[in-house]
Amino acid sequence: MTGATGRRAGRGRAARIAGVAGLPELRGRGRFVVAHVIDSIGNGLLLPLGLLFFITVRHIPAATAGAAASTGQLAALPLTALAGRIMDRAGPKYLAVASNLVCAAGFAGFLVAERPWQIAAAYFTVQAGINGYYTSQRSLTLLVAAGDEPRTWFAFTSSLRNTGLAAGAAIAAAALALWGTGALTALVVADAASYCLAATLFATLNVASGRPNAPPGRTTWSIDRRYLALVLCNLPYVFAQAILSVLLALYATSALRLSAWSASVLLLVNTVAVALTATAVTAHLAPRAARHAVSVAYAVLALSMAAFAAPALPGLRPLAWPALAVGIVLFTVGEILCSPAMAELSTTLGPAAARGSHQALFQMSWSVGGAAAPVLFTVLLHRSSLLPWAFEAILCVLAALAVLPLVPSGSAFPSSRPRRKRTR
Repeated sequence: MTGATGRRAGRGRAARIAGVAGLPELRGRGRFVVAHVIDSIGNGLLLPLGLLFFITVRHIPAATAGAAASTGQLAALPLTALAGRIMDRAGPKYLAVASNLVCAAGFAGFLVAERPWQIAAAYFTVQAGINGYYTSQRSLTLLVAAGDEPRTWFAFTSSLRNTGLAAGAAIAAAALALWGTGALTALVVADAASYCLAATLFATLNVASGRPNAPPGRTTWSIDRRYLALVLCNLPYVFAQAILSVLLALYATSALRLSAWSASVLLLVNTVAVALTATAVTAHLAPRAARHAVSVAYAVLALSMAAFAAPALPGLRPLAWPALAVGIVLFTVGEILCSPAMAELSTTLGPAAARGSHQALFQMSWSVGGAAAPVLFTVLLHRSSLLPWAFEAILCVLAALAVLPLVPSGSAFPSSRPRRKRTR
C-alpha cells in the first residue's frame, strides 16, 4: 500500500467513525472547537468555587459573600437585552469576543475585591459576560455550522461543554487536593487567562459576520407570539437542569436518607453520558423535526420525574437507588434530545433581522429560571417530597404539547462556506 493510498484509507476510516459517532465536519473549525472547550473549562474551573475564594482567602462571612454574589448576578440580568442589541449590530462573533473579555475582567476583579460592594461588582461583571456569551453562542454555532446540519453542531457543542466543565472541575479539585484553599488565588488567575485565550480564538474565527440587514424603521424588539411561546416552553427545561444542582442532593439526603455523595454520582453519570453520546443520538435517533424532538424529550423528562419521585412513596424507599438510576438515565436521554433541538428552534423560529434580540430574550429564560429555581424547589420540597417532581412533570407535559405548533421559518445566517453535498 502506497503512502497516498494509506492516507486515503485512513481518511475513509476516520470519516466512517465520525459518521457513526454523529460528529460534524471539523476541518476548518478547530479554533471554534478549542475556544468553546476553553470557555467551558473556565466555567468549570472557578464558578463553583467563587464564594469559597472570598470566604477562605478574603475571610468574608459566608452570608455576606453570598448576598453580594446574588446581588451582582441579579443586577446583571437586564444587560442581556443590551447584549442582544449589540449582536444585532455587530454580529455574534464580536459579542462572543467581548463577552469573554468581560468575564476575564470580572474574575480579575476577584483579586482586588475585599468589600461587599466590590464582590457584587465582580460577580456583576462575570455574570454580564456569561449572559452575553450565551446570547451569542447559539447564533455563532449556526455560523460555524454553515453547510452542516445545525442540530448536529448544537449536540456536539453540548458534548464539548460537558467535557470542558468536567475538565475544569477536575483541575480545580486536583489543585485543591494538592495545595488546599491556597490554590484558589492561582485558579482565579488561570480562569481570567483562559477567558482571554478564548476571546483571542473567537476573534480569529473565519466566519461570516452574521450581521443582519434589518428593514429600516423596524425595531429589533418586535418579538412575535410564537417566539414568546418558545421561551415559555424552554422554562421547564431550565428548571430540569436546575434539578441536578439544586434539588437532587437535598431530596436524596433529606427525603431518602441517602449519603451526600449520591447526588454527585448521579451528576457524574449524567455529565459523562451527555459528553459521550449526545452527537450520536442526535444524528441517528432523534426525530428530524426539532419541535418533535423537543416534544419527545419533554415526555421522557416527565417520566424521569416520576422515577425520581417513586422512592418518596410509602413503602418504596428501599428501591431508592434503582429508581434514581432509572430516573437519571431517562433524564439524560431527555436532555440529549432537548438541548440541541431547543437551540435549533431558538435560532430558526425568529426572524434573522432580529436574531440578537430574540436570543437575548431566550437567554433571559435561562437567567430568570435559574435564579428562581433554588427558591421554588426548596419551598416545594419543604411542603412535600413529591411536590417538586409533580410540579416539574406537569410543566414538561404542557411544554411537550405547546411546542408542537412552533414550526420554524427556516431562516439562517448567511453561509461562509458552500453547502456540502451528502454522499451515500
